Amino acid sequence: MAEIDAALDRAADLLAGADALLVCAGAGIGVDSGLPDFRGDHGFWRAYPPYARLGLRFVELANPEHFVADPELAWGFYGHRLHLYRRTEPHAGFAVLRRWGDRLPGGIRVFTSNVDGQFQRAGFAAEHVAEVHGSIHHLQCVEPCQDAVWPADGTEVAVDPDTMRAAGDLPRCPHCGGLARPNILMFGDDGWLGWRSQERLDGLARWRRGLRDARLVVVELGAGTAVPTVRRQAELASVAGGTLIRINPREPEVRHGHGVSVPLGALDGLTRLDARLT
Repeated sequence: MAEIDAALDRAADLLAGADALLVCAGAGIGVDSGLPDFRGDHGFWRAYPPYARLGLRFVELANPEHFVADPELAWGFYGHRLHLYRRTEPHAGFAVLRRWGDRLPGGIRVFTSNVDGQFQRAGFAAEHVAEVHGSIHHLQCVEPCQDAVWPADGTEVAVDPDTMRAAGDLPRCPHCGGLARPNILMFGDDGWLGWRSQERLDGLARWRRGLRDARLVVVELGAGTAVPTVRRQAELASVAGGTLIRINPREPEVRHGHGVSVPLGALDGLTRLDARLT
């Protein structure tokens, strides 16, 4: 407990001296909102028992080939997730981050591997959220017939909870009438249209260049080592000033002492840091 308190005190000092804040978030930030933890096959199967019976793993389901070979299977998985993310309320930690960022002269930006849209739902400006793997709330053509990405607003996919297969009409491309798919980077995906995500990443890079001598603090939340995209971004963004705050209950270690390791869940860590700042 004393070590955690000391880490929180150091992290609070960094935040108190910040001019700008970069949030780097992995899937772990959503656990406190009630979103399932896909950590390992068994974690995924606990969230989706029908796939356990079929012996299908996350990496096998999150593959674009199913939209061609078995569209009902593909849209059963992504249709359920779309509905889940739409009805999930972001936990209070998102509001804490927004409040911190709003008071800083350089503001706040987000880099995330999550496709759930939780930051936007929590009130973050869409143009300030760089979704490196895309978003389930946007669609594209499976082919794709052209370089078009459109919002999934109004898209509803009925899913049989026993089989996790889609039933009824599936989303279609408005340009060619073919099958549509989420604008998400999947495993083995050479058909993903990544320009929308790249625009946000380019905007993030411009923001960072514009900070000049401002003191940037990086808060990393729920980012594991299995797919280290978020952790690498956080480390690269903070390496010059050693201003990384890594909040992670399982893998909190910070390499070479460049930052602060906080072995807590996202909501707990943010709440306890906020108490120190206020």
